[in-house]
Amino acid sequence: MMPWIKKIHQWASLLIGLQILIWVTSGLIFNVIDHKKARGNAYRQTVIAEQSTLANQARLPVESVLKLYPATLELNQVSILAQPYYLLTQKQALYRHFVNSYHIVDAITGELTLVDEPFAKAIAKASYNGPGNIKSVALIAPPIADFLKNKNPSWQINFADDLATSVYVEQGSGRLVGHSNSDKRFADFFFMLHFMDYGSVGSFNTIQMILFAFITLWLMLSGLIWTLHILRKGQYRLKNF
Repeated sequence: MMPWIKKIHQWASLLIGLQILIWVTSGLIFNVIDHKKARGNAYRQTVIAEQSTLANQARLPVESVLKLYPATLELNQVSILAQPYYLLTQKQALYRHFVNSYHIVDAITGELTLVDEPFAKAIAKASYNGPGNIKSVALIAPPIADFLKNKNPSWQINFADDLATSVYVEQGSGRLVGHSNSDKRFADFFFMLHFMDYGSVGSFNTIQMILFAFITLWLMLSGLIWTLHILRKGQYRLKNF
């Protein structure tokens, strides 16, 4: 029995030791890198909703919009590219990055507005102040490597600049998910290592973390059993000083 206990302890020690080394290394990286750059917002600017002539026109009453779209759970007034819209929620999760279902309706005409490629490109351009031009656009389904927590289909607009900037716009709501670039991806790699997010779910509450806790428990128990075994055999000796 003891040979197996010793093997379990040795292998558990190796696995725990490797992960501790990863934690120390990634923690050191976090203290060295520029945290502002790591957010990926080097070329991001705030989109100011300027009032336009169209925006000042009378909007459709909320009651009229709800009659057109009776399945709506929640209605909010939003401004996209200085134009007024109603954001209709058909499926609502606890957080906006969870799986939700939205419709965007023109607040003046009542027409359903789709966040298509040209619309997404316009939103991305409005949020970007860098030197590059758009080089590619793609509609991607989750998981989204740069924003793993976002569970909704989004447009990825890539810019040709020195940081390989990508802007993400949620297809359903037109919401700007965020900016990402090479600095953020570098930091995200070490976040993945630090939080043992090897399955890329965007959270530390993972199977790997649970497994690591069990291995740590086995390390402790096997070490305790081994220690008791040594004590029973009288192999511990106290030296006289």
